[in-house]
Amino acid sequence: MGFLDRLSKPLRDRLNQELEELIKNEQLSSQGQTTAPADTPRPPAQNAQAIKQAQDDAQQVLNQARSQSERILNEANQEATRIRQEALRAREDADRKLGATEEREKLLQERFSDLDRQLNEVKDIKTKQLAKLEKIASLTTDEAKRLVVEATEKRLANEVSRKIREAEEEIKVKSEEKAKEILVESMQHGATDYVVEYTVSTVHLPDDDMKGRIIGREGRNIRTFERATGVEIELDETNDIRISSFDPVRREVARRVLDKLIKDRRIQPSRIEEIVEKTKEEVEKIMYEEGETLCHNLKVYRLHPDLVKLLGRFKFRFSYGQNMMVHTTEETRIGIQIASEVGANVNIVRLGCLLHDIGKVVTEEEGTHVQLGVDLGHKYHLPPEVIACIAEHHEDMPFSSVESRITWIADAISGSRPGARYEPHQEYAERMTQIENIAKEFEGVQEAFAYQAGRDLRIMVKPEQITDEQLIILVDKISRALEEKASYAGQVKVTGIRETRAFGTTKAK
Repeated sequence: MGFLDRLSKPLRDRLNQELEELIKNEQLSSQGQTTAPADTPRPPAQNAQAIKQAQDDAQQVLNQARSQSERILNEANQEATRIRQEALRAREDADRKLGATEEREKLLQERFSDLDRQLNEVKDIKTKQLAKLEKIASLTTDEAKRLVVEATEKRLANEVSRKIREAEEEIKVKSEEKAKEILVESMQHGATDYVVEYTVSTVHLPDDDMKGRIIGREGRNIRTFERATGVEIELDETNDIRISSFDPVRREVARRVLDKLIKDRRIQPSRIEEIVEKTKEEVEKIMYEEGETLCHNLKVYRLHPDLVKLLGRFKFRFSYGQNMMVHTTEETRIGIQIASEVGANVNIVRLGCLLHDIGKVVTEEEGTHVQLGVDLGHKYHLPPEVIACIAEHHEDMPFSSVESRITWIADAISGSRPGARYEPHQEYAERMTQIENIAKEFEGVQEAFAYQAGRDLRIMVKPEQITDEQLIILVDKISRALEEKASYAGQVKVTGIRETRAFGTTKAK
């Protein structure tokens, strides 16, 4: 490799360029000296002088070129030395960083190993300590945990009760007024008049002669009437006939048949059977029309005709003396209003409230009205959200949506209003006793009293066993137990009372 090849390309190009310029200038100078006319002879002395001048100029050019090449070579060597030194420093820095990284990785690996070893030692110590504690205390791990939890609960009772009070106060401040406003306005939209119904209908006869016609010779007319309608007839000394049946549709058919027979006055077995068949058809038509009216009043359209017909049975169906048609109308209006206020899906709530009790009018199959209603929902391909409202309106299943909860609230409001329902005394007493017994199961409860049809429960606790802070926790636990075990309509308010009395006696004078 020559000298020029060892130089960098910019220096090599620069040197070549300067050499070309020197050679070009020399050529121009030589040409300038030879431009004299050819026919003009030069003296020998002039030729020698010209040659001498040319040689001097050439030598000068070579000297300049050599000087410049040496200068360029020095610059190139200096540049190469600088680049070499920078490369050497970069390599030294890289080696130093690599060594530091390897050292750091080594230290980390040693620390990880040490931590793993310490963790294993801690686990071994924990296992040994637990075994020793179980052996000393004769307790299993679960029993020890239970004791620790109970001790912690007692120690933190004050803090827990304070948190509960703060949460309750915050909820009351933020939601009580708004909830009252929504519920009151919703109840105003759905309020209806109530007429308590029973399992007995009464028909007044115009005279004793009509009573005899109804009975017939040897009682054949009344027997035919009971057999054809499926009801029982009760007669007394008055001119009133009581129609008794647990099936409201049969009772309605019998009442209408009896009215027609009184007006027709032609009372005989064949005539009774004929009027009964016609009246059944009329009642079926009436039930479908009542179902359509109910749907239109609540703005529900394009419902399956079979469901409309079942809804019409609400006209003659009652629950605890509350007419199902009235109850459904009121509940749906309340649910729609609440859904509008809280931003829920109004259409889902509308259908859920309308169909929540439809299982009560299914008499051909066995099962609870909730399950029968869910089966109908699947049969007629109702939306899953509506089926959930039917399935969850008695809390048989956890609430899956806000629409289900609204359906439950509306049903509770309509069913628990004072005077809305009639309930037999025995069932009433059993429910009250059940609520009181659930509260008495808790340790520290001295007495429990249920008021307001089981919607208000007051418990008296033993002050020497229950502190003020523990009383708040006890009331919360009783509320949860009532939700799981007791049957009630609406809500139950639980009030805990802790009373300490001090007595003193003066000396006798």
